[in-house]
Amino acid sequence: MDYKTLKPFPKDFLWGASSSAYQCEGAYLEDGKTLSVSDTAPIPEGTTNFNEGIDHYHRFKEDIDLMAEMHFNEFRFSIAWPRIIPSGDGEVNPKGVAHYHEVIDYCHEKGIEPVVTLYHFDLPQVLQDKYGGWADRRCIDAFVNYCKVCFKEYGSKVKYFLTINEQNMMVLYQGAQYGSPKGVWQANHHMLVAQAKAMIECHKMCKAKIGPAPNITAIYPATSAPMDNLAAMDFDQLRNRLFLDTAAFGKYPEALWNWWKDQGIEPTIEDGDMEALKDAKPDFLAFNYYGAGCVKYVSKEEGEKILKEANEKKDFMTGLMTYPGMCMAVNNPLQEQTAYGMGVDPTGLRITLRQLWERYHLPLLITENGCGVKDTLEADGKIHDPYRIDYLRRHIIACREAITDGVDLMGYSPWSAFDLISTHQGVTKRYGMIYVDRDEFDLKEMKRYRKDSFYWYGKCIASNGEDLDD
Repeated sequence: MDYKTLKPFPKDFLWGASSSAYQCEGAYLEDGKTLSVSDTAPIPEGTTNFNEGIDHYHRFKEDIDLMAEMHFNEFRFSIAWPRIIPSGDGEVNPKGVAHYHEVIDYCHEKGIEPVVTLYHFDLPQVLQDKYGGWADRRCIDAFVNYCKVCFKEYGSKVKYFLTINEQNMMVLYQGAQYGSPKGVWQANHHMLVAQAKAMIECHKMCKAKIGPAPNITAIYPATSAPMDNLAAMDFDQLRNRLFLDTAAFGKYPEALWNWWKDQGIEPTIEDGDMEALKDAKPDFLAFNYYGAGCVKYVSKEEGEKILKEANEKKDFMTGLMTYPGMCMAVNNPLQEQTAYGMGVDPTGLRITLRQLWERYHLPLLITENGCGVKDTLEADGKIHDPYRIDYLRRHIIACREAITDGVDLMGYSPWSAFDLISTHQGVTKRYGMIYVDRDEFDLKEMKRYRKDSFYWYGKCIASNGEDLDD
């Protein structure tokens, strides 16, 4: 629906941007930190590893100063679990604890509210080696104990904690490490229980608010065919509601659970698990958004044939996007894409916000939304990125439209504040409004430069989202 007048952003709206420890900090074995599973993961040929990042560990004050110049009142970053507890489940590392105190304190000094992600793809490698990480129930207690350290240390300084970043992406697209479909959903169940227990402990130990942070998007049917519409509903349960119904309502989506049971792949639930899920009450829902999804129905026979052919061709993505007897993800020809194939769909963001609000009626926080492309540093030190400005403008308008629809939106924290190391495309795929001068294998001086989007976003924030002109 179109409106004559859009409502303004709330006066206390959180404006900022996001990052994660393993993609920006560097110092990967410094001050007692041990390896994470991200540090040891295979790196695509031609791209850098995460060892040096953009040296944010040593330059965080410079980076936060630039955020303050952009008028940020919020900065989402993650704490590295193996920096706080190098053994994963043993002694606390004082140097690691002290570092994040410094980061949080400096954010406050600059008038920036820290939004802290507790787990962003950096399980301590020692726990993976010790018992297979999330495949084992012992990881639940290890995670909760780590979170309790964070709540004790930072709970009086941090208003907003996020539990697990993009659990659904880890499970759906990296689940092969758990051996079988049943193993995947068992590891996922352990994460859900760990998250629930962490939320319960947060509410016991401090006054901070806490919520999950999955990657959520509206799911479009590929056609108006009834089976495609059913496939979209089914995939919404698998991709979205599995991770939000369990957090908000304390129960698994019904149709998905029945389908799992029919396949014999449902996770084993032990005494106390469902009680923990029900007792955990998120204060808000955070989510990352990069364009809506699109699926078509595939029968079990057709889907298994597609998987077999994909396996023979080593077509990794088709294999990940096909669920025999449910659906297959397809490209939406009506959705724009970036040069890296990421969706550009501001209307999809409005739809997603509406769907989340109308189902859960919890405040919403956008914790990632961004345009990853190759940027060019000009000879005069300028970076012209009109494509990023256009991307941000259109998605910010969609946020305002959703607010006018009645959505309780807390804030907008796009990915990312500064260039960092993309998970799959290295530093060449740049998301930041602050340019970091390094390439895949030449660290250079990692000097920071303000992109055109830096000035535009700062102007937008200063006007509380009113001034969106170039």
